[in-house]
Amino acid sequence: MLLNLKNKILELAKEAVTIVEETLRGEDGKKKKIAAVKYVVTHLPVPSYVRYILGFVLSVFIDSAVEVAVDYMKNREVVEV
Repeated sequence: MLLNLKNKILELAKEAVTIVEETLRGEDGKKKKIAAVKYVVTHLPVPSYVRYILGFVLSVFIDSAVEVAVDYMKNREVVEV
């Protein structure tokens, strides 16, 4: 179960980074990161009453997943160009 949740968080982080980049182009990185983390937490595949508690407990992992997604997107753009 935890492995599935970990994979889902990484998938959500990639989605979040893509969406946040498109919608918040002119904003600074801190605002984008906050928006991406909120996206991940709100889309966790758990009941809503557990979502924010789990988001708090896994906040370090979610934050790291967003950073990994940002690096992935940056490197993907370099490769595609």
